[in-house]
Amino acid sequence: MMRRITYRQALREALQEEMERDARVFLMGEDVGIFGGNFKVSQGLIDKFGEERVRDTTLAETVIIGAGVGAAITGMRPVCEIMLADFVGVCFDEIYNKAGKWRYMHGCEVAVPMVIRTPMGCRGGGGAEHSQCPEALFLHGPGLKIALPSTPYDAKGLLKAAIRDDDPVVFFEHKLLYDLEGEVPEEEYIVPLGKAAIRREGQDVTILAYSFMVHKALAAAEALAANGIEAEVVDLRTLVPLDVETVLASARKTRRVVIIHEANKRGGAGAELAAIIQEKLFGVLAAPVIRVCAPDVPIPFSPALEKVYLPDEEKLQQAVRELLAK
Repeated sequence: MMRRITYRQALREALQEEMERDARVFLMGEDVGIFGGNFKVSQGLIDKFGEERVRDTTLAETVIIGAGVGAAITGMRPVCEIMLADFVGVCFDEIYNKAGKWRYMHGCEVAVPMVIRTPMGCRGGGGAEHSQCPEALFLHGPGLKIALPSTPYDAKGLLKAAIRDDDPVVFFEHKLLYDLEGEVPEEEYIVPLGKAAIRREGQDVTILAYSFMVHKALAAAEALAANGIEAEVVDLRTLVPLDVETVLASARKTRRVVIIHEANKRGGAGAELAAIIQEKLFGVLAAPVIRVCAPDVPIPFSPALEKVYLPDEEKLQQAVRELLAK
C-alpha cells in the first residue's frame, strides 16, 4: 500500500523500524535525542527507545565517529549523525582511516557495520562552511560506501540497507529534500546499495545525477523534450558501490553523456564517472563527456551569488544543447 510522506518522515521510519528489528542498532550525535535532530529526522525516537539507544553526544565529531567505530567492531550497529556534512573534516581520520580500513587491517576478522548520516548542500545563505557537498572526499577512501538518496522512497530503502550492511556507509541527505513528499509503501522493502534507477528514458543524451540534482535533471529533461530532445535521466543513488552496468548501458544507447552534481567540478564525482565512461566507451561516444558542476571557489554567503554559483536546470539545458551540436 502506497502513501505519501516526506523524505524526513521516511528516514525516521527507517531508523525506527531498524531499531525495532535489531537491538544492536542505536543512534548517536549532537542533539539527536531531546531536540530531535537539527532537521528533526530523529524527533520522537528518544521517547520510544530511551537515552541508551538515542544518545545525545558532546559537540565533538571525532568522538562521535570514534565511538561509533568502537561500537561497530564490538558487535553493535551504530548510526552516527554529523550535524552538517561540512563537519566531516573534523573527524576525517576516524572515517577515512578507521571506519574505512579497519576490516582490512584486521584481516577481515571484524566488520565495521556503521552508518554516518549527514545533511549536505546549499539551502540559501549558509556560506562556505555550512553548504558543502563533500561526497568526493570519500570516493578516494577504500572500504567506505556512499549513498545519496533523491526521493523519500530511496531515503527509507537505502537507509535500511545501509544499517544492515556490514561495511561503513556514509549517507548524505540533501537539506532541500527533507520536506519533499513522495510515495513510500507501508510494507517492508529495501533499496539495494549499488543499483541505479532510470528516472526518465530517452535516446538523445544521458544525464547522470544524484541527490537533489536528480530533480534539476528531470526538470531540464522536460524542458528539452518540449524542443524535441529526449534525455535519459539516471539517478545513481550510490557512488560506492557504483552501478557501472546501468551507466554504461545508458551511455552506449545515447552516445552522449552530461553529468551534473552540486559539488565543485575539480576532483568531483563527475570526474570519476567521466573517466569510467571514456575508458570503456571511447569508440562509442559521439562527443566528449560534459560536466555541469559548481565552480572551484568557496560557496558564497550572498543568496544572489549562491544562485550564480549553483548548477541548475538552465545550465544543464545549455550543456546538453552544446553537446548535441558537437
